[in-house]
Amino acid sequence: MIKKIFLSFLLTSTIATINAQEWHTDFKLAKEIASKEHKNLILVFQGSDWCGPCIKLDKEIWSQEEFKAYAKNNFVMVKVDFPKRKINKLTAKQQEKNYQLSEIYNKQGFLPRVIILNENGKVLGETGYKKMTPKKYIKLLASF
Repeated sequence: MIKKIFLSFLLTSTIATINAQEWHTDFKLAKEIASKEHKNLILVFQGSDWCGPCIKLDKEIWSQEEFKAYAKNNFVMVKVDFPKRKINKLTAKQQEKNYQLSEIYNKQGFLPRVIILNENGKVLGETGYKKMTPKKYIKLLASF
């Protein structure tokens, strides 16, 4: 019985790991990874716990297996979050990093704002939430 429980747990955690999308919060580290792996970066400015279009973007695009599989091979994902709920509060250090990135890449403060950068940090294009399938959103991002 214990073997079955253990194997079930192992299988579940392996599947979760395979399907997990890695989001970075440290832009400098993400840039280093992108440079090393020759991938573009996606910088996502969002209000994860209060911004309706941000929540839709997460649910309809970022969380979909089709997008996750594509992103894993093509992008380094960076989340620049501005949550409002106390339970989701960021550290003061992370808040400061997010505000600094916003001053550089999202001065207007639009949320959600999706910025595509090359591995050297040059902006290739930007967009936001669009009501479309993951396949079409991937095509849009790849067009930059």
